[in-house]
Amino acid sequence: MTYRPDIDGLRALAVLVVLLFHAGVATLGGGFVGVDVFFVISGYVIGNGIVADVAAGRFTVAGFYERRIRRILPVLVATLLACALLARLLLEPEARVDFARSVAASAGFVSNLYFWKSSGYFDVAAQTRPLLHTWSLAVEEQFYLFIPLTLPLALRVSRRFAGWAVLAGLAASLALSIGLTATAPTTSFYLLPTRAWELLAGTVLVFLKPTPARPLREGMAVLGLGLIVWAVLAYDEATPFPGLGALPPCLGAALLIQSGRTPEAGPTAIGRLLGMKPCVAIGLISYSLYMVHWPVIVFTRYALLRDPAGLEILGVVAVSGALATASWRWIETPLRHPANRLPQARLFARTLAILAAFMAFGLASARWNGRESGGTQARLGALERDAWMGGRCFLENQPAAAWAGDACWRTTGAGGRALLWGDSFAAHYVPGLVANAKDLSHDVLQYTFAGCPPVLAYASNAKPGCRDFNARVVAVVRAYRIDTVVLAARWDLVPARLLDTLPDTIARLKAEGVAVVVIGASPVFAFDVAVLAARNAGLRPDGSAAWYAKAGHPGTATLAHLSAGARFVDPRATACDGPLCRYRADNVDLFIDYGHLSAAGSDRAVRGYFPLMR
Repeated sequence: MTYRPDIDGLRALAVLVVLLFHAGVATLGGGFVGVDVFFVISGYVIGNGIVADVAAGRFTVAGFYERRIRRILPVLVATLLACALLARLLLEPEARVDFARSVAASAGFVSNLYFWKSSGYFDVAAQTRPLLHTWSLAVEEQFYLFIPLTLPLALRVSRRFAGWAVLAGLAASLALSIGLTATAPTTSFYLLPTRAWELLAGTVLVFLKPTPARPLREGMAVLGLGLIVWAVLAYDEATPFPGLGALPPCLGAALLIQSGRTPEAGPTAIGRLLGMKPCVAIGLISYSLYMVHWPVIVFTRYALLRDPAGLEILGVVAVSGALATASWRWIETPLRHPANRLPQARLFARTLAILAAFMAFGLASARWNGRESGGTQARLGALERDAWMGGRCFLENQPAAAWAGDACWRTTGAGGRALLWGDSFAAHYVPGLVANAKDLSHDVLQYTFAGCPPVLAYASNAKPGCRDFNARVVAVVRAYRIDTVVLAARWDLVPARLLDTLPDTIARLKAEGVAVVVIGASPVFAFDVAVLAARNAGLRPDGSAAWYAKAGHPGTATLAHLSAGARFVDPRATACDGPLCRYRADNVDLFIDYGHLSAAGSDRAVRGYFPLMR
């Protein structure tokens, strides 16, 4: 294919928005769509290469995989080695177990499956995983297991047939993506069947005729760039994605590529912009920059024990750029275009040996570090199962009818009747309520559902039972003669448009004649408190410890305003000194992970600020 500097410029745009989004630039809330732009570019470049090679009679599957190995493997190996060294220096044993498993998954190009099974892309835990970004590399490599086999076979029938076959695959994958994004968004985010359409959106361009009319090309380029920029600025972590949400950035990338497919007619104005030397330079190092930027951000978090801010973000960007340039200059380029090429058989054998070694290392390291691990997830699981009465009074993905009713009275013997309604950040008060039952003014009925904040308008694709669970709250209030409802949640995960309906929820409850109390955001840290404690972060002379809690949204003032008509309780007024919040006191951790209260922390919180204490 004729070299197109505008495609390198498009790569630069894609990698920069991803980098700045991950680094913490708040205005680029949809920067994650840069990965989708990469998918479209990859689909076009790979598809174009296969079609051209088949037409010239020079295509071989072995040749295809040789090019992929030279393109992908050197930087991947360097990234795994550097991350393994830093992980040993900075990560705690439990985090090293997860990291080691992700090394094995990355070497096997199945890290998207590993991360799919173990966390969501935007979860707090995911933000401290150095190899999380390899999920997209795994998706591409899985795509490359099929495309060099199926596309040449389709081309043997006819070029027209191949084009229609690609379009049919695109439509099927897009339909699956839309359906699963509505019902299983994490699955849709990570897996090839729901992402393949984005790569095929680039491949299908190969079968379209170039667009000769200059005014049309100019308009396509402007619209394409506008769609990408709009998605970057308008989207955030709450946007349903991929599905229909991925259409604008993918369509934008496709339009930009199509608008430049007549190089003899000269580039469009947008094409000239993307083809400028600074854009091309960043595009050339885009793969290396993508591979190094996320580990730099994660290990910066580990060094700071919080998210980078202010000038630290600029530092992250600068270091990522410098490392990427060095990687491109001394690793990527020499090994992609070596002076002396190995025979294919030896190249394939060495590749398999290297990948097998990394997989063996990862599995062995996970087992070794597992012996030292304290098992935060195991402790949290035990807390959910036992203290929170998981599956009965604390539901996860069960239907709302699974709530156990009378069995969820957690305290008895007081005068009033209160309902504790919310998500896991409501359930984590239960151990403290049970421990202080004799000092409560009300008997407490637990009504909690994981990831389901107490807002009647709230609906979650990931938690399909949530809406029905919340809709039943009025019936529960009536059936159990409740006189006070306490709402608690991790409010920063509620989309702003839904949080704005909190006054409607409060009004609906008050219409039933009950008093309403809203408990604001309790502290959430960037790391599990076990990591903070191991590093003695914020240790004080009295043995207590406090560290920077994530601000999140909404602010306390905003949430207090939305809670007008109810009593508002601010946990941070008691648990924190400004941005510093206590995570350890009396020689015990107050949290089980990054934000859920331990039994000791729950006891302390209930005695400190819970509204039903006498």
